[in-house]
Amino acid sequence: MSRKTHEGSTSQARARLLGAAVRIFYAEGIHSVGVDRIIEEAQVTRATLYRHFTGKEDLVLAYLEQADQGIRAQLAAAQENGRTPSEKVRAVGRSIAEGIRWEGFRGCAFLNAAAEYPDPAHPVHQAVLAHRQWFLDTVTHLLAQVGDAPAQAAGRHFVMLRDGAMAAGCLSDPGLITETFLEGIEGIVQARSAARSAG
Repeated sequence: MSRKTHEGSTSQARARLLGAAVRIFYAEGIHSVGVDRIIEEAQVTRATLYRHFTGKEDLVLAYLEQADQGIRAQLAAAQENGRTPSEKVRAVGRSIAEGIRWEGFRGCAFLNAAAEYPDPAHPVHQAVLAHRQWFLDTVTHLLAQVGDAPAQAAGRHFVMLRDGAMAAGCLSDPGLITETFLEGIEGIVQARSAARSAG
């Protein structure tokens, strides 16, 4: 077997493992799923899993990294749909609402992981905090372009609305939840726009 072919099969096995982990961890939780289940779903051997990941924790971190990359891409794509800063904020809100209305939605992968790994020093909890800091920084930067006033409070407001919608979206009617969420985002945009106009 050539090196190229071997590397291709290796990367395919890793992709199957990570794909299985992403699907099962998100749908069923992390602690409730053992590595044997991931191995079975990915149709690989235990040795193959440990060739790519040092253990379950490493697999969980890879799962969160993939979720992080997906959300970063989602927000970047959403911003391309807006021409003005206000439109960009609204587009980000709509992209979040679309995710909540997805049939397989089970809440925020990061909030779910934080609930299972409450120790602030744990690497999984640290990965959650890093993602949330990036998200807060991103929406705060967007909102800073909407109005002249400091945007830190508005950014935190956006994140809190998003967290609430994520938590409620898998417990009750996602249509009503996302409608309320988008009304809240519009309120933030309008308040900052009005403050700029008044200034």
